[in-house]
Amino acid sequence: MPKRRTFEAPGPGSWELESAHLARPASTFGADAFVRAFPKGFAEGTARFGLLLSHMKPAIVNGFFYMQPAPFGAPEGATSPPPNAVLWLLSRLHPKMRARIAVCREAFENKLWREDLERWDSEIKPDAIAKHLAVQSVTPAKLSDAELAAYVKRCNGHLEDMICLHHRFTIGSSVATGDFLAHVIDWTGAKPGEIVELLRGSSPISKGVAADELDALAAAIRESGAARDLLASDAPGQVIVDGLVSMAGEVGARASAYLEIVRHRSVGYDVSDPTCGELPDVLVRGIRASVAGATARKDEGAARLSALRERVAPAHREHFDELLTEARHVNRLRDERGAYSDAWGTGLARRALLEAGRRLKAGGKIADRDYVTDLTHEEIADLLSGGAGPGDEALLDRVTWRTTMTTADAPPWLNEPPSPPPPAHLFPAPARRATRAIDAILTNLLKDSDRDSTKTTVRGLSVNSGSYDGTARVVNDTSEFTRIRQGDVLVARSTSPYFNVVLPLLGAIVTDRGGVLCHAAIVAREYGIPGVVGTRVATTTIPDGARVRVDGEKGEVTIIAPA
Repeated sequence: MPKRRTFEAPGPGSWELESAHLARPASTFGADAFVRAFPKGFAEGTARFGLLLSHMKPAIVNGFFYMQPAPFGAPEGATSPPPNAVLWLLSRLHPKMRARIAVCREAFENKLWREDLERWDSEIKPDAIAKHLAVQSVTPAKLSDAELAAYVKRCNGHLEDMICLHHRFTIGSSVATGDFLAHVIDWTGAKPGEIVELLRGSSPISKGVAADELDALAAAIRESGAARDLLASDAPGQVIVDGLVSMAGEVGARASAYLEIVRHRSVGYDVSDPTCGELPDVLVRGIRASVAGATARKDEGAARLSALRERVAPAHREHFDELLTEARHVNRLRDERGAYSDAWGTGLARRALLEAGRRLKAGGKIADRDYVTDLTHEEIADLLSGGAGPGDEALLDRVTWRTTMTTADAPPWLNEPPSPPPPAHLFPAPARRATRAIDAILTNLLKDSDRDSTKTTVRGLSVNSGSYDGTARVVNDTSEFTRIRQGDVLVARSTSPYFNVVLPLLGAIVTDRGGVLCHAAIVAREYGIPGVVGTRVATTTIPDGARVRVDGEKGEVTIIAPA
């Protein structure tokens, strides 16, 4: 067992546990990069859109991420917002706040998110891809120990840059969606899940970063008897993948193109998570599902749009149409920004780390190759050069803590409970609109359902209608992806947008954490499969292997047969 740890707040004010992304403590290697890069990127995005939230201040406490909001203009160490009357005056009289709100007004008037998306497509994404390929062009196994230490440091800096890039576009990728959601809730009283179903089809990347390449590979395999036979064989997954790549003609070319895109991408948020290339059996199952042509249910989006639009007062329908257009137009940036930034950067860092870990294990420096993710790049350099590093006992304690603790073992907040944000009505109109949009995003991204569940029925938030019966596959860690089979119902604490390697296999998705804008919800909508999120208890209530019915309309999962 790891040494017991105390949870002490990293500073004054309330610090809230971030549990929507990582279910376990972060690796030592990855945590520091995030703490440096996340607030920087986020603050750049909020400044561009003139938000009165500057950034979220992160801190690592025993490997867990805790967050504290940092309002624009608040003095360092402030633990709560000023009284409402004071805030009302400041937002109208303070020169810096007035200037910030003027930026916010222009952002909405000029639809600044469109400019962000255009820059992303024409400049930012191509530049990020070029940087990834430059890092990827190095073969870690061919480097000397000193060169490898320098390369690990380079990958750490590259990962930090990519985390910053990801969060620089957080506001630009989501504010139009939040604006649409906040307005339509006011106009219709509709449930958020019902509203965001109208976004289905606007984020192709959510089906997987290489969805088009996978479709092309599947089409080529259907035309090749040899490829079909190989894919249907009981050979190990890596043998099948290598065999497809080595085939002459269209199959080999398509297999190489698909693998080149996915193999170095992480399936999680941390360098301790495997990359797609490390899961050849899962890759093969996904290819088989695509070749079989598994189809999603019929899209009833037009009927749903018409029904919801009819609930909007005629005076607001033109505005409804405009807001929906904007939300759909920019929606793909939400997942693209991660797929082309830290998902790739995390995978490349892991590739370098595993080579370092292989050498350190061979040299008797660490007991297991994978322990390397719980070292800093400085400690790795020290060990590669003959130093002692942190010592076996200290390193094992880090690894054991990370792999055995979960967010259930950490306090939900430190110091006092978080206070609600200031009411939006206190602010001038532009800031009020932005505040309501961001509140709609955060609430529907992070807030779990408050519905009660029973031993046989798990209740949560509906993110896509339809019903599906299948085998529950409870996955508590990305290393367990190898257990997923075609048609399974994925039951997980949460999902990352990088689960693309298993997406073609799933019949439905159920999560403990997240709201109707979380990544699991987006994936369910894009694939047209039922989804229930934010149940809080799915992974502890639903037995692995049980037969379940996922009712996306009701937001319920019923256990219909035991495991």
